[in-house]
Amino acid sequence: MTLLATAVACGQERPVAQATVTPSAQDRAPTPNSSPQGSGEPRESDVEGSDPSWFEGEVRLADGRRVAMHYRRGEGLFEQHYNPRAGEWTNPRLIYGTKTDACQRIKLQARGGTVTVIANFGRYCADGEPPTESIAAVGLGNLRRWDHHLTKNFDGWKRASIADDGRKATFVRTSTVVQSTLVWTATGGFSDPVFKNSG
Repeated sequence: MTLLATAVACGQERPVAQATVTPSAQDRAPTPNSSPQGSGEPRESDVEGSDPSWFEGEVRLADGRRVAMHYRRGEGLFEQHYNPRAGEWTNPRLIYGTKTDACQRIKLQARGGTVTVIANFGRYCADGEPPTESIAAVGLGNLRRWDHHLTKNFDGWKRASIADDGRKATFVRTSTVVQSTLVWTATGGFSDPVFKNSG
């Protein structure tokens, strides 16, 4: 078990500052009634494993705001959010950059003003290989700043829960052998992941 825990390379990435992304014509923020990057209707490329250039996810916050994430081939994970007062989406912004393939669905969850994201990347991941880059990310408040954590050579976080009025988020993956936990707090950011025997 010690070997498994030490074989997982992990590290806390620095939070992404407010980045400036110049969108191309097809990436510009859509009209207020549409989803970012398109109509929101399922497309062939949205199906897991069909085309790693485009997996997407979206979640609605209690105050009417919406957050959307999508993968871009050879670039990484991008975020946009919709402000109902302004009636428009923000421009796509890079949350995590990588040239490896996207794989598995983006999982978004919201509680209050806090949003959690689970995303995975890996070489040949879309062909069935396990992820080599597992991302846990948290956005809070005005969503202009996102904290993210990279765990390498890991099967990916299965779920996240948000507690303490959005001030704490816990990412978990449980298998028959190991229970993996990663905690984020508004005051301390991400801790190191913990890997414990399930039995």
